[in-house]
Amino acid sequence: MVARRGNMTYVVRLANRIAKQSGQQHAGFNVTDACAAQLSLISRKTPSQAGKPERISPSSGGVQRNLSAVAVPLQGQFRPLCRYDPLDLGDVDENTQKALACKHLRRFIVDPSLARIVTDHLAGDIDDGKAVIFECNPGPGVLTRALLNRGAQRVVALEGDTNFLPELKELEHKLDGQLDVVHCDFFKLDPIGHGSMKPPAMYSEKLFSDLAISEVPWSADVPVKIVGIFSQRNEKNILWKLIYNLFERRSIFHYGRVELIMFISQKEYTKLVTPPRDYKNYQAFSVLWQMACDIELLHEEPLSSFLTVTKKTGKSSSKNTSDNLCLVRITPREELFNSHLTPLNGSTLVLMVKQCLAKRKSKLIEQINSWSPGSGSELISKLGFLDDTMTGDVYPDEFKRLFELMEQSGNFTESWLYEETLESTNTGHA
Repeated sequence: MVARRGNMTYVVRLANRIAKQSGQQHAGFNVTDACAAQLSLISRKTPSQAGKPERISPSSGGVQRNLSAVAVPLQGQFRPLCRYDPLDLGDVDENTQKALACKHLRRFIVDPSLARIVTDHLAGDIDDGKAVIFECNPGPGVLTRALLNRGAQRVVALEGDTNFLPELKELEHKLDGQLDVVHCDFFKLDPIGHGSMKPPAMYSEKLFSDLAISEVPWSADVPVKIVGIFSQRNEKNILWKLIYNLFERRSIFHYGRVELIMFISQKEYTKLVTPPRDYKNYQAFSVLWQMACDIELLHEEPLSSFLTVTKKTGKSSSKNTSDNLCLVRITPREELFNSHLTPLNGSTLVLMVKQCLAKRKSKLIEQINSWSPGSGSELISKLGFLDDTMTGDVYPDEFKRLFELMEQSGNFTESWLYEETLESTNTGHA
């Protein structure tokens, strides 16, 4: 009883302070009723939840708190059916059982505390409220509910597995427009080919049209933020597909500077941010992403915190428990395109970089001369490089400058595109 009274005192004090800071009392908002609802939620915690310390992201800077039951939103936004009671995130065991309905290789967030870590890192994005949040393959919807509890004004759940659609649709119907559920696998958007398309594959044009999301200029604010976990089955191929689409402003990037906030393997993240002169990991993949986007590491989480489901054995554990998944924000640069680099020649730049980085210890001047004999010395001089500069020594912005100089010179044709050298015979990508 003492503990319960202490909780009540804390919640009342907290609610009054938030109401005072907002400078207004919303009609129908009753602090006592809200506190009672919050305490009711506290008292319903399972024995496994009670006494279990809540995890704190190293970069979150504070204790995780879910105050949506009592806080008065400063912008006056409420989720109608969750005004005084946050959506139930379930417990790990319950969410795990739901996720095991999946019959193919996939990772899930089933721990509510991990979902809250993610939403803490998205707090600014959610409070800003300008962008629609696309959640990739939410499964049992733990992160979906956490996003809504945090105050997300519009979440689009893109779920490719029909086993999870009924519960997600039920949640959608209980809300008032904050959630759209679409039978679609984000990683199967815009497959090669034309003609009719059967879910979960889908054309981005249909997806954005159905959601009434229009194209915006590249210089405009980010219109959509993609949140989720990259598929471990074909992670690098997906990243390559995205970078081609970005430089050509196709698929999701046709609609503006769509931002990715995704969990990515530590291995691919390392390659993503590797600087020049690391001849092992500095690849065309690294150059292109760094050239096109601002990349920010938000959080690292042990792989053991996620549920991994396999096709044959169901629940599985990571072979290497020391591995982490990295939550990374990837934001396309507003100044990426200019008069010399446009979506019309973006794929040419991609292929130029891939050829240069196929052999990272080859001389850049020799590579340039292979495209246009005798042009190497002039371009090397304009870039301020030495004749022995190797391709693996060149920074992403310098590759962009090289391409712009080639476009201006008029000495280069695109015939060298058809002699592209592939770095990896396994994936077909450098």
